Amino acid sequence: MRKQKMLPILFVLFVACRLSAQPAERPVQVIVAPDHSGLLYQTGENVKFIVSVLRNGIPLENVEIRYDVSEDMMQPHQSKKLVLKKGTGVIEAGSMAKAGFLRCEVYTTWNDKNYKGMATVGFAPEKIQPAVKLPDDFVAFWDQAKAEAAKIPMDAKVTLVPDRCTGQVDVYHVSLQSYQYGTRVYGMLSIPKGEGPFPAILKVPGAGIRPYHGDIESSQRGYIVFEIGIHGIPVNLPDQVYANLAAGPLKDYPVFNLDNRDTYYYKRVYLGCVRALDFICSLPEYDGTNLFTYGGSQGGALAIVTAGLDTRVKGLVAYYPALCDLTGYLHGRAGGWPHMFKREEHNTPAKIHTAAYYDVVNFARQVHVPGFYTFGYNDMVCPPTSMYSAFNVIPGEKEFCIMENTAHYAYPEQREASWIWLEGQITP
Repeated sequence: MRKQKMLPILFVLFVACRLSAQPAERPVQVIVAPDHSGLLYQTGENVKFIVSVLRNGIPLENVEIRYDVSEDMMQPHQSKKLVLKKGTGVIEAGSMAKAGFLRCEVYTTWNDKNYKGMATVGFAPEKIQPAVKLPDDFVAFWDQAKAEAAKIPMDAKVTLVPDRCTGQVDVYHVSLQSYQYGTRVYGMLSIPKGEGPFPAILKVPGAGIRPYHGDIESSQRGYIVFEIGIHGIPVNLPDQVYANLAAGPLKDYPVFNLDNRDTYYYKRVYLGCVRALDFICSLPEYDGTNLFTYGGSQGGALAIVTAGLDTRVKGLVAYYPALCDLTGYLHGRAGGWPHMFKREEHNTPAKIHTAAYYDVVNFARQVHVPGFYTFGYNDMVCPPTSMYSAFNVIPGEKEFCIMENTAHYAYPEQREASWIWLEGQITP
């Protein structure tokens, strides 16, 4: 039976995870909120947004605002100006006749500085269905790819990193041969000292190119954590190396070879995640049972993908997953990061065909293990329409922690809740 409920927020130490930081407070706040207690509406129900512009918590009188009302990531269908005589006002936003999300973005200027607020409401999001179709040979394609990759020797090279070790945790830099001879996947492994065996987490990364240092905090709680990069380069190099790669050879990597399903960039990434599981399962300290994937944004996508590819994964934590329902834009609605199909140059039959084999939606259809999913409605990097397209086809048990007013970041409470959920999944 599926569980779809808000997880109570509890406070404990959390798994440190590289997630987008929440925005800092500013002297002027633009508060946008719907006109009733919830942010979910029935299709056809009208929405009013209440707007307040505050300074030091006090409404600014006679302030002018500009606002846009749009469906999730679509062009605004209503753009107007309004003067808030008492610092508050009401925007008549209309409704939606279909399942989806309606967003109101409000802008104002004070002392020559620009400020913005927004709110997004949902219309029957549990009824959103993906635009992407499941290819008839999707499972066969990935079964063959995994079988070919499994023939490649792992050739693990594990190097202790003394300056990262603590009295409780050992940290190693790891290099593994991946899905083809000569290709490598790199990561940082942290293992608790003391008597095992231990449960394990494959920590998968958000988008970008960066070093990793090992998740010591989670290992102090008794978990093996293998934190990987995806680009086939060591993860312990100077920061400038990654900056140069991001600006040069790896710029726009999510669309590399998008016209060929056999050479698309994410094939090495997805199969590299499977190879990382091979490595975890080879560790004598691993308990052999409790193996989880954990990540946000691109990492949220990879947490779902890996669970869909490999039954060794017993549960997953996904923050605002990317790469969901990529071709949504071709059907007049939001698609997931990296939004390649908003760009006309990518709207070709070959690229659309390839995308179906890498879309998180089609891996979500294969996920039969429990998952914890946390996100917000104001996310314009991984839009809620795209995420629900994946969530709604997952057959496994789902635990939702929805922080409706968040964008592409997470509150500490979300991280704490995910950790509590994960601990609850551990079996002897």
